[in-house]
Amino acid sequence: MRLQLLSDLHLETEDFEPEPLAGAELLVLAGDIDATWAAYSRFSGWPVPVFVVPGNHEFDGRDLALALPAFEALCARHGLTLLHRRSTVIAARDGRRVRLVGAPRWSDFDLFGAAQRERAMRAARYFLRLMGARRGEQPLDAQAIRDEGLACRAWLEAELRAPTRAEATIVITHFGPSLASADPRYGPQPGTASFCNADDDLLPLADLWLHGHLHCRHDYRVPRAGTAPTRVVCQARGMAGKGEVAGFDAQRLIEI
Repeated sequence: MRLQLLSDLHLETEDFEPEPLAGAELLVLAGDIDATWAAYSRFSGWPVPVFVVPGNHEFDGRDLALALPAFEALCARHGLTLLHRRSTVIAARDGRRVRLVGAPRWSDFDLFGAAQRERAMRAARYFLRLMGARRGEQPLDAQAIRDEGLACRAWLEAELRAPTRAEATIVITHFGPSLASADPRYGPQPGTASFCNADDDLLPLADLWLHGHLHCRHDYRVPRAGTAPTRVVCQARGMAGKGEVAGFDAQRLIEI
């Protein structure tokens, strides 16, 4: 299967025009496309199926519970498929059945272990203030994010361990699945746990793991016993004003 991956376009402020990639069988939008949601209309009528996993900024200034059904309705109006703790099996052009498994996988702040959790949750307060999201009447805090992250983790593990007739599995998350996906500009620090999770034990259950959130690019492989390594790819664009788009290639074809 050949696909196109885009994330962290931040079209609420950035000037970028996405274009279809010749040869791609589907487009994956791995979150933080547009905090206002307006730019999702650009993907209406896309020549191949479009699958969406929301990022944290899709919930900016919104109630987490109320925003999700509204965002799913918006995706449906534009002919996009939302994968929020949801999986589907599609047929690749070569005849293989490919399972797509999608969830935001919010931070659980255990990237550096339970002993460092409190420090990681304190570091998250800055990012949460920027989001300005809510859960009910209360501002979205680090504990609420951890609750969401643990729910995502439990769902992902159950789904990935469930029997399937698919011949390949692609996982799509917004948050990174491993410290190996951290942004090399900053190095490991408590705030890194707001961007990556310690899902290394789940990586062998996927053939390809796609994510965003980190404003950098990654393409690495994780060995698996008795079969080909799991490939992990991040194809985030980021902010032009911060120099993050250097090396970004929106027309990069990813194959599994």
